[in-house]
Amino acid sequence: MDEQKNSLGRMWSLYKIGGLTPAIASMLGSQNAQQMAFIRSVMKEQRKQSMFETPIAELEFVVFDLETTGFHPSQGDEIISVGAVLVEGTRPRHDRFFYSLINPKRNIPQKIIELTGITQAMANDAPDLLEVLHRFLEFADKRILIAHGGGHDRQFLNAALWKTTRIMLTHRFLDTMMIYRWLHPKESVYDLDALLERYGIPVSERHHALEDAKMTAILWEKLMIEVQDRNVHTLGDLYAYLSQ
Repeated sequence: MDEQKNSLGRMWSLYKIGGLTPAIASMLGSQNAQQMAFIRSVMKEQRKQSMFETPIAELEFVVFDLETTGFHPSQGDEIISVGAVLVEGTRPRHDRFFYSLINPKRNIPQKIIELTGITQAMANDAPDLLEVLHRFLEFADKRILIAHGGGHDRQFLNAALWKTTRIMLTHRFLDTMMIYRWLHPKESVYDLDALLERYGIPVSERHHALEDAKMTAILWEKLMIEVQDRNVHTLGDLYAYLSQ
């Protein structure tokens, strides 16, 4: 307990002298401090961006997906992989992608191993959360994030960011599930499997973060054809309709 108090005291003294990054660098190492500083700078710059009048066709997006140990980050569930692919306007760029496993620092339930194919040994050899967050946000940059049923993914990303850097996600966010529900309000089934079948999108591999992200990117492309048929062309137009 005394050692913990002394460590906190040293960190507080460093914070008062030089700010958060030098304090973290002293306590956790310079590499972690640099990763945290980068993540904070991305979040800060993201709040400055104004894209609402920009045509969707001129924007860049990052479609992403997470695999996790469960559904509840508040109860100790963790991210075990993240996959993402760049989309230019409505066109997926499958040659520009990001994928990494993450060491969750906990046991992976057997049902998750069977679902994702990610074994405990694979996870134990994977990079730590902070390192992967740094690389993922470097890939995402200031682009708008897209996910299907994105409440789950956004919740886990926010929990991970808060755990590692005490900040929350500030990227603009779109959910292909919400877009589909707006376009087809009378339909009751809109999970990813159902929509892949509805739009004739070939299923490469489910519950693999990168493959799910790639298929969701193709789904985005299909949905944008319908969106533009509704005379929705800018990001602001799309947000306005989704908020109704």
